[in-house]
Amino acid sequence: MKIRAPSVAGSFYPADANELAATVVGLLDSVPNAVLQPKAIRALIVPHAGYIYSGFVAATSYSCLKQLAQGITRVVLLGPSHWVPLSGIALADCDAFQTPVGDIPLDKMLQQKLLNFDGVVVNNEAHIKEHSLEVQLPFLQEVLKDFILVPLVVGQCSPKIVADVLESLWRGDTLIIVSSDLSHYHSYATAQQLDLETSQKIERFDSNIHGRQACGCYALNGLSLLARQKSLDIKRLALANSADSEGDKERVVGYGSYVLQ
Repeated sequence: MKIRAPSVAGSFYPADANELAATVVGLLDSVPNAVLQPKAIRALIVPHAGYIYSGFVAATSYSCLKQLAQGITRVVLLGPSHWVPLSGIALADCDAFQTPVGDIPLDKMLQQKLLNFDGVVVNNEAHIKEHSLEVQLPFLQEVLKDFILVPLVVGQCSPKIVADVLESLWRGDTLIIVSSDLSHYHSYATAQQLDLETSQKIERFDSNIHGRQACGCYALNGLSLLARQKSLDIKRLALANSADSEGDKERVVGYGSYVLQ
């Protein structure tokens, strides 16, 4: 069996299984009860930095998911390519993604069908070191327990390419997650203003977000296009940056958390 091994265990999150599980549970438990309790969840938008920086923001989305986890058996996870220049959407040629907590099987049959779409290719290099997908997995393992995964690294492509792929995967038992951080390396005050403007674009399903606003812009734009077509609602759960938890206030990274229903 071919396994995609964890790349950022021990740096972005704990490498020890027990410590990792305790960290994730602690982050979920720290979310106030007042956070939105949705009637349904069709998609989430979450950040992907190290847990000490963005873990609480991500946990707000996963706390909502925990309330509605029953019935979700498949997760379509989209994130940007940080290490490999990429056009289109990259699938992984493996059987499972691994974290310190265990292995998550991939939906191989569904991935094979996705190769019929323009812009979808198999590219393991895009997945080997990519953290934007990996950091979501321990949260999903804690909240959903058992599920199958469709991991998609999204490079430069049109919103329609992403929206068409997501439309083909749109089922009641399937959750879509877009992994994206917001602005990078501005001062605290500048980042707050820029990220608020980007958040407002996300919340009105603007499909013209660019990379300086959100590193996962291509996946975000595709999800926004599909959300408009399906008349979804979106709620912002959290908006913060790295200096709200740890780090330099002169070079911060922005994070937002959203639920689509």
